[in-house]
Amino acid sequence: MITVQLNRQNFEYDVHSLVKAFYPEQEVHISCVGSAKEMQTDRDIQGKGSDQEPLRLVICFLPEACEADCKSADTGEEQRISKDDISGISVRFETAQGVMLFDEVSVEPGTQRKEIKNILKKLLYQLLVRYTGAELPWGNLTGIRPTKIPMSLLEQGWKNSQIAQYMRDTYYTSREKTALAIMIANRERHIMQDINFKNGYSLYVGIPFCPSICLYCSFSSSPLHLWRDQVDTYLDALCKEIDYASEAFAGKELNTVYIGGGTPTTLEPYQMDRLLTKLEQRFCFDKLREFTVEAGRPDSITKEKLEVLRAHGISRISINPQTMNQKTLDLIGRRHTVEQTEEAFYLARELGFDNINMDLIVGLPGEERAEVEHTMQEVSRLDPDSITVHSLAVKRAARLRLFKEEHKEMTMTNNAQIMDMTAEYAQKLGLYPYYLYRQKNMAGNFENVGYAKEGREGIYNILIMEELQSILALGAGASTKLVWAKDRIERIENVKDIKNYIERIDEMIERKRAGLHEWNAS
Repeated sequence: MITVQLNRQNFEYDVHSLVKAFYPEQEVHISCVGSAKEMQTDRDIQGKGSDQEPLRLVICFLPEACEADCKSADTGEEQRISKDDISGISVRFETAQGVMLFDEVSVEPGTQRKEIKNILKKLLYQLLVRYTGAELPWGNLTGIRPTKIPMSLLEQGWKNSQIAQYMRDTYYTSREKTALAIMIANRERHIMQDINFKNGYSLYVGIPFCPSICLYCSFSSSPLHLWRDQVDTYLDALCKEIDYASEAFAGKELNTVYIGGGTPTTLEPYQMDRLLTKLEQRFCFDKLREFTVEAGRPDSITKEKLEVLRAHGISRISINPQTMNQKTLDLIGRRHTVEQTEEAFYLARELGFDNINMDLIVGLPGEERAEVEHTMQEVSRLDPDSITVHSLAVKRAARLRLFKEEHKEMTMTNNAQIMDMTAEYAQKLGLYPYYLYRQKNMAGNFENVGYAKEGREGIYNILIMEELQSILALGAGASTKLVWAKDRIERIENVKDIKNYIERIDEMIERKRAGLHEWNAS
């Protein structure tokens, strides 16, 4: 375990994310204490009974205890040190052998918190590079939306070359990742130039059922066999929420709809028809740019279900193999075959679907370059309209972590060569990157990238990532995101548990009513 001590709060997330990026297999524990003396005491206590401690980081903002109530040395009276009163930052790396690395930087008076954070991350990153000998493709960036930086600078009139220099100097991003972020930011701006951000919104509808739960999954989904008798009851509650939400957003312009999950195609044809008919009756689709249904699992797709989607004019679907290696599918709990993926894809093409996405995951257990390349070759034969390449992020809720001992023999590999290879295959298919995001605990500290043919981009994907438009979210586990301004976003969350969602649907509606009251008046 790596321990980190801070004498100031509100920087824990960035420090944890950066250290974890260098040590993905290690537990990182952060504690906040008030002064160097307290840090030493805490170190002595934690060190007792421990033969070895591979690494301890001590991060100290000067003056000490800068966010604590303390006694004045002159008067003895209680006083509060200003949280912006920082003159410097020091970082030291300690092991059982003593202090291994130490450095500090000064901070100009009046420096804003955001810049203080950047100074800290630059210092910490430089020391981690020196200590480990490794560099990260995204440098010291810890946020999940790297494209927000070039997007903001483009809006300010910066040139691409100026943005690239700024990102490399400030965040130490590699030339390749810098170029990728700037390329995608420019494409996103082009795609979204006609989107109504101020009075428009997008709609998300969650179907929280799956044929089975994948080993790495942490989404709000449940095995269909446990809930099959309750699906119609769930739809009853969902339709009630639809009735309220459609009225609450009646004066706004609906731009995209995304039905996700879970696996929406676990619904029977009559259930899918009921849901789509309800949406058509309650929402105005006059300004709709895109309607996506995540077909997801090939083992949930039938001709009858696809025919229902076509009858309702669904413009975009996603058929997600994750991998085209049967051994891996069996290992991770995807109870379908490679052949079922191909059959579902060809069936969708025969029925007229001309905008099909396929999700893939790099870093799955046991898969290295050869296995990923096999997947890319098989997917290339199908020629989808877009591909989303995910770097595996194993979250705490996933069974792969809950049963870590049981699955300890699994290796998860990702590197720059594998990511570059997937990009090359996408380019050969005429697919170019259009959106990007990152997650914590991501294999190889890389990213998720969406590639698409011209005019086949997933607009909803961009909107949900860039946080430029409000997202109305319905269903169990759904989180509505209200964009007030660039610096203010409010969330209204539904309960994740299906039973609770059904029983407490009136409460979910009241949550929205309370949250939307002020937003609608703004």
